[in-house]
Amino acid sequence: MSSSAKIVLRKKPNAKGLYPLTIRITKNRRSTYKQLGHYIDLVDWDEQNIKVKKSHPNAKSLNGLISTKIAEVRKSLIALQSNSKDASARQIKTEIYKPTSSLTFFDYAKEHIEALEAEKKINRKYTDSAWLSFIERFHKSKQLSFQEIDERFLNKLKVYLKGPSSLKETSAMNVMVLIRLLYNRAIKDKVASKELYPFGNGKFKIKFPETVKIGLTLNEIKKLESIENLSEVEKHSLNVWLFSFYFAGMRVSDVLFTRWSQITDGRFNYRMGKNSKLLSLKVPKKVLDLIQYYKAEKSTNDDFIFPEMKKADLNNAKDIYNKTKVATKRFNDNLKVIVVKAKIKKKVTMHIARHTFGNIAGDKIHPLMLQKLYRHSDLKTTLNYQANFIHKEADEALDSVLDF
Repeated sequence: MSSSAKIVLRKKPNAKGLYPLTIRITKNRRSTYKQLGHYIDLVDWDEQNIKVKKSHPNAKSLNGLISTKIAEVRKSLIALQSNSKDASARQIKTEIYKPTSSLTFFDYAKEHIEALEAEKKINRKYTDSAWLSFIERFHKSKQLSFQEIDERFLNKLKVYLKGPSSLKETSAMNVMVLIRLLYNRAIKDKVASKELYPFGNGKFKIKFPETVKIGLTLNEIKKLESIENLSEVEKHSLNVWLFSFYFAGMRVSDVLFTRWSQITDGRFNYRMGKNSKLLSLKVPKKVLDLIQYYKAEKSTNDDFIFPEMKKADLNNAKDIYNKTKVATKRFNDNLKVIVVKAKIKKKVTMHIARHTFGNIAGDKIHPLMLQKLYRHSDLKTTLNYQANFIHKEADEALDSVLDF
């Protein structure tokens, strides 16, 4: 059957109640749509003559645009038919809006990894490089155009990630987030077509599974603070964990870079490693007591409170990354022993310090203040995170029903 293209006013209004001017491409009774980027009121559309009525202030310009765009699409359809291409409506749309640039997905991926290296974001570099390797193994080639990344490609990739690659749902979604990031950059550079964007409403949706975040209770924290019979390495690991907890779950990489010179006039002033935010927080008495443990080791040369970064090459991001990774594993191994000695049955890692602060904070602290303490860029992130630890209303509701 032949294909066709027609201008329609699609009945999907925007927030202002205006309707989009759209090209409808049809093949074998299946249609796909391309919006022209202009919206008008229903009363300004002449359905019979397929044009904008003179009642619209920009009728002449819009009708000129309509004529130009429909002519372009029909010319492309004729070219496809001349080449004997039996394509679906979706494939026709893909062919018509094929980008002119030769840059591929993996070209953008290479630039992305090089940028992370230059910005010394080594952890992110290694993680994203791993995600890219899964995509390459799935596609079996580094010649992947953005045009090829459609909903079918993404769905098949997801099956591959969760099946043969045995990735968890969260990891699979992280791969999709990376693809989306690079696709958006390509659209911005006009390398990829916005019309073929495979993500969003009615297309492929990135949805992370809900996870249960469990932190320690106040009584469990007190057990850790008062525990005895620890070896020196266990004591040090616990100190690093408590330091992180006392500063609202500070990231371990930032903890290890804490310097004596950052603590002045009872305040802790530091720049967050992840997003370079500057923070100034009051130093709790618990922290002042804790760091006395390291006072004897204080050096005028390196200034670090904790010893892990004292021998690191501070000009070598890979060395810093490796030392942080090794230290974190050692801390987590020691924490396994510590919680057994403290008779705590929950799993405790360095990251659990953040969950623990959230659990104890509950709904006691205003979300805006929590946002500052957590160092979140977006308040929505804080609200979503803290929702994991606020159960009072749900508990009371349940009790009100079962109280008989």
